[in-house]
Amino acid sequence: MAAVRVLLVEDEVALATTLAKGLKGVGFAVEVVHDGGSGLHRAREGSFDVVVLDIMLPVLNGYEVCRTLRAEQVWTPVLMLTAKDGEYDETDAFDLGADDYLRKPFVFDVLVRRLRALIRRGAPERPAVLTVGPVSLDPVGQHVHRDAVEVSLTAREFQVLHYLMRNRGAVVTKTDILDNVWDVNYDGDHNVVEVYVGYLRRKLGREVIETIRGAGYRLADPS
Repeated sequence: MAAVRVLLVEDEVALATTLAKGLKGVGFAVEVVHDGGSGLHRAREGSFDVVVLDIMLPVLNGYEVCRTLRAEQVWTPVLMLTAKDGEYDETDAFDLGADDYLRKPFVFDVLVRRLRALIRRGAPERPAVLTVGPVSLDPVGQHVHRDAVEVSLTAREFQVLHYLMRNRGAVVTKTDILDNVWDVNYDGDHNVVEVYVGYLRRKLGREVIETIRGAGYRLADPS
């Protein structure tokens, strides 16, 4: 039986060396690269069973590598390594198309179990385009359309809309949106949510997002 092929994209050389040695010791075939550009190039070839991808990388960060792979319809399972105090968290990892994540520092045996679970599961199917009323959102291609006309959104606007669409029909509070879209350590004004809802209404139509007085927001679905 051929060994499982792992692409490890990690710029901390000592950590990468230790992980590669450990993974080889449990039967994986491991290739290591130390920057996001090289990681993207190798992952595009599609010859790996799983990719272990750090987020904080030179050339291209893991955020861009994963987003680009999914936009190019490369569905190799991706496990992201996220720093505890990093800019991105697990919500970002899953939104980008990652299949699993681990926060550093982690236990090696946990990494092995997670990788074996991803390999058993295999490459995921392409995520479905989300549609609510006249609005559609492609979470991989990062495209939004209203009545088949593409609408340009900033990264933060896209994230707010994506969260609302994932919770279609439910009322979500400002706190819900902040906790799931902004950094977990954000301690600024909660009214920033109102600002971004306003941006989305101007671009998509005021009727798209309902304000539920005293409760929060809900994405309107005529159906």
